[in-house]
Amino acid sequence: MARTESTMLELGTAAPNFSLPDTVTGNTISLDDFSDRKALLVMFISRHCPFVKHVLKGLSALGKDYESANIGIVAVSSNDIDNYPDDAPELLKQMAIENDFRFPVCFDETQQTATAYTAACTPDFFLFDADRKLVYRGQLDASRPDTDIPVTGKDLRAAIDAVLADTPVSPTQYPSIGCNIKWKAGNEPPYFAH
Repeated sequence: MARTESTMLELGTAAPNFSLPDTVTGNTISLDDFSDRKALLVMFISRHCPFVKHVLKGLSALGKDYESANIGIVAVSSNDIDNYPDDAPELLKQMAIENDFRFPVCFDETQQTATAYTAACTPDFFLFDADRKLVYRGQLDASRPDTDIPVTGKDLRAAIDAVLADTPVSPTQYPSIGCNIKWKAGNEPPYFAH
């Protein structure tokens, strides 16, 4: 397993726009679709990554627990499917249905959305406030496939709860660790370390 850390994009960064197909419904999902929400969570995931597999139930629980809250949630998969066919849109759809995800799972074929968000690994999490300024980035929680720490989503949930309650998000934030995003040849962004 390649272990890659989040880039830890600067807090206060404005949410980059995106317009991506939802693998389940075929609808186009964009930043504007969440304009009425107090918070927006953008998650970069993949289907084949052991780090994502480790937290799938946690992501499903997160979607269900916040389904009626004033937050938009969207997952994005940006991997090169020519070399990693397990991350193809039809298989992402299958993953979303099997795990009863209550949020869209979008496919970033051009990898431009991942680059705009400086996403580096899967899973990677970016939480924005009502002004669409970055207030949290990094890990779901401290659990990893090789630890006995349970998947609770505690770090991310604390940040979401703070935004929804209009209280400050803790500045103590830790990078996510996961598989590196599988970039197409020549598509590697400047921040990507080989």
